[in-house]
Amino acid sequence: MKRIFFRVIFALGLAAGLSGCIGVSYYAQSLKGHVEIMAARKNVERLVRDDATPEPLRARMRAASAIRQFASDALDLPDNQSYRAYVDIGRDYVTWAVFAAPEFSLVPKVWCFPVFGCVPYRGYFAKQSAVRTAAELERDGFDTHVSGVTAYSTLGWSSDPLLSTMFLRDKTYLAALVFHELAHQRVYINDDTAFNEAFAVAVETTGVRKWLRAAGDEAGLSRYEAGLNRSADFVALVARTKSELAKIYAGPGSAAQKRAAKSAAIDRLRTRYRRMRDRRWSGYRGYDGWFDVPINNAKLAATSVYSDQVPAFIRLFELCSGDYPRFYTAVRRLGRLDRAKRGAALEAATSCE
Repeated sequence: MKRIFFRVIFALGLAAGLSGCIGVSYYAQSLKGHVEIMAARKNVERLVRDDATPEPLRARMRAASAIRQFASDALDLPDNQSYRAYVDIGRDYVTWAVFAAPEFSLVPKVWCFPVFGCVPYRGYFAKQSAVRTAAELERDGFDTHVSGVTAYSTLGWSSDPLLSTMFLRDKTYLAALVFHELAHQRVYINDDTAFNEAFAVAVETTGVRKWLRAAGDEAGLSRYEAGLNRSADFVALVARTKSELAKIYAGPGSAAQKRAAKSAAIDRLRTRYRRMRDRRWSGYRGYDGWFDVPINNAKLAATSVYSDQVPAFIRLFELCSGDYPRFYTAVRRLGRLDRAKRGAALEAATSCE
């Protein structure tokens, strides 16, 4: 499964200023889940030195430590205590994110939180809570999508640990997660998730390339680039369907007619995917899971959060000559613009200054 749905900034509840029963219970579960994880942390260096540490875990910790150091030394990412401790959480996902969108709109529902601003998802440490929230939203007429999350960020408010969920794949996947999450600590603009996520994906992408080249891992770099190409194909495929749906929703017709046209557009998306998978991708099936479960507006809208602005950020990085401090300064400068002007300024950028 691709990276798009595996990273969410998890909005932790800060007790000050909260009101309402639903609000209190939501923030309580957020805080409880995070505190339990923080209490279970084990120092990475001690795990490496401890003779009682199983060799497979020791090897993972050595790799993670080297990746963490590379992030600060080569990518100018924060040199703090984040990702210098480890927690085995004993499950495949650390949180579950709920996305929602109206039945005839691709604009996602947003939730607002103290400190972190507004985001187009709501995160839970218990899957049943996420599923229950999705069901409530569906009763209100929303399309919903629940996605498992392997890592989350507190934006440096606490020392985020490495999680066992971050080691479910190879070292390249781990490096991508660490670089991405630390990027959120370097630059974060309230109330603009698409900007924040695309920026972090750009840091992740350029960082992984640099890390693989530094390691002399040409085979790994080739695999990574092939994965990026498939990701771009997938995003373009989804974008085509979103364009079709936008026309359907804005056009004439009854709710029943729009519902039928929506279903037909999603069927065409699946058909196009199978054709692309079997021909262009030579049978690569890594995205089958995404297509094998229901597809709706919430799921399609969530894709855009992580992908739409990535090419523009990578182009800006190249305009900054691959210099990370200059790139971060340029991104912060864009972040100070009004949100309505920010995306256009990013797309129109012709220099790093």
